[in-house]
Parts: sequence; C-alpha cells; structure tokens
Amino acid sequence: MSSFPHSDHDHDRCVADALSSAEIVCMQRGARLTDLRRRVLELIWDSHAPIGAYDLIDKLSRARADDGADGRVAPPTVYRALEFLIEQGLVHRIESLNAFVGCAEPERPHRGYFLICQSCGAAHELAGGALDRELRNYADGLDFQVKRIAIEVAGLCADCREPATA
Repeated sequence: MSSFPHSDHDHDRCVADALSSAEIVCMQRGARLTDLRRRVLELIWDSHAPIGAYDLIDKLSRARADDGADGRVAPPTVYRALEFLIEQGLVHRIESLNAFVGCAEPERPHRGYFLICQSCGAAHELAGGALDRELRNYADGLDFQVKRIAIEVAGLCADCREPATA
C-alpha cells in the first residue's frame, strides 16, 4: 500500500510505472490501450489528486492545439476512454468528487476505498479486503443485498496538517 506522496516522491517514475503496468495488464487481458486511452491515463496519473472529465478534456484540447490540430476534444471521446480505463481497473472513480484517480494495483480486481486530503486534494487508495468482507458480512446478516459500495474519507494528509502546538 502506497502512502500520500512526499516532497521526495519521484513522480516521473511513479507515472512511468503506472503506464508500464497498464500496458502489461491490457496485453494480458487482450485489451487495446490506444494512444488516447494511454494519454488520458497519463493525465490522470499526472497528479495524485483526482481529476474531473472536463479538466481532462481541457488538457487534451490544449495539447492538441499545441500540436497544431484544430478543435476541441469531444466529451464522448474522453468518457469512452474513461469507461475503458475503469473496466480494465486502471482508474477508479471518486464518487464524491465526480473525478478519477489512477489505480495503484490494476493487476488485481478490487473495489477502491480512498482517503482524500481536503487541502492538497491528493487521494490515497486503501486496501479494502478486510473492509469488504466485514461490510458484506454485516449486510448479509441484515439480509441486505449490496449493489454498490463507495467509501471515501475526507481529512488532511501529514504534509497539509498544521504542526501540533506544544
């Protein structure tokens, strides 16, 4: 389990590792990681803070303009890329923010639970195995059929908390 990134975090390496993992996962599953899907994933990993679809559209459109291409990237194009990335387990949707964040363990199908810093916006994915089992057992005990689980905890990361006063 990774932690919130600190100032000594090698973010270029982090992004490169995420993209490399995505390529391996897609190859193993027979899924096609197109240039657009890869670029959307790269933009999502560009920060550890969740990013919204329209921010992705803006960034892609600006990059396209910088390359001399005309027109804005169409929203359905980005939404289709996001659907693919979610289906492949490469990104998670943060429900409360209507935003997306890269998955730290795309090779293992799982539900994403998150700690979200309210100051810097960074999101940390929690390993949810035990929590998943506990929630399902509790729901089963109440004869409740679970359809969807979204756990997102808001707070402050260590870097954003004010130092404790002595």
